[in-house]
Amino acid sequence: MDVSSRKEEEEESTFTNISLVDDTDHSSRILRRSPKSLLPKMMSADMDAVDAENQVELEEKTRLINQVLELQHTLEDLSARVDAVKEENLKLKSENQVLGQYIENLMSASSVFQTTDTKSKRK
Repeated sequence: MDVSSRKEEEEESTFTNISLVDDTDHSSRILRRSPKSLLPKMMSADMDAVDAENQVELEEKTRLINQVLELQHTLEDLSARVDAVKEENLKLKSENQVLGQYIENLMSASSVFQTTDTKSKRK
């Protein structure tokens, strides 16, 4: 069925008979379009289509919102982890400095690590 024949069928189904003569004579009638009868059918079909589109959009928005919230939580977790690693890094640097200074002090106090004058020993 092509588009024009569908339109004609729709138009024919939405026409009402109106008498041209007096109300008692029903022999000659014409078809007149009743705009009020079209409105509920169009609105119902349009509303169903709009509701379906709105439902799809709502589901998509909900999915995106949930994804954004999940990513925000992940970002917060990663940010907290970065802060903890930075703090641990600073602590380890400080400990390394203390250990380095301790090792230098031990080496300077030990005779094993003292520099020797090789020229004076040879003479």
